[in-house]
Amino acid sequence: MISSICNTVFEKSIRDYHLADHVDAPSVNPYDKNDLKHLLYAKNWIDTVQWHLEDIIRDPNIDPVAALALKRRIDASNQERTDMVEYVDSYFLEQYKNVATTEDASLNTESPAWAIDRLSILALKIYHMQQEATRAGASEAHREACGKKLTILLEQRTDLSTSIDQLLEDISHGKKYMKVYKQMKMYNDDALNPVLYQKQK
Repeated sequence: MISSICNTVFEKSIRDYHLADHVDAPSVNPYDKNDLKHLLYAKNWIDTVQWHLEDIIRDPNIDPVAALALKRRIDASNQERTDMVEYVDSYFLEQYKNVATTEDASLNTESPAWAIDRLSILALKIYHMQQEATRAGASEAHREACGKKLTILLEQRTDLSTSIDQLLEDISHGKKYMKVYKQMKMYNDDALNPVLYQKQK
């Protein structure tokens, strides 16, 4: 099942990141470049770094200049994240390109890769909620509350994993079909963001 592969790779990426636990730590992708796992690992590494960048920028005592640089780094990371999702969808488009669809085949509300993107973020939530549920310096009430949230997150992962596997199963049998739109983000584009193109006049 694809979801099982995703969850295993995401957990490895998160564990690997936390060996150094630093946003500038180099990523050493252990998977072959032609393997879907390589894409999944790279995707989650971006998500993991961005998770921690988002933590850092919320420091109430952060230097404003540093915060601006960090915000721009987060914007760039968001673009990388989107690009990686599109690469994953391209993998599935290629895999299922020869599948004949049934007459009543339907389009899903999101592509497989965007659902996998949510699974990647969920893996991060689970990891960090587990940390909070067992944090030695936290109060018993805090650990108990986080333990309850962790149970819900684990249930969400089971449900989302099942949905992803079902979607890909339906696509493989022609019951659903993929139609992927590029995100066409505008804020990073000098020709589409009015704040940027007006400065060029």
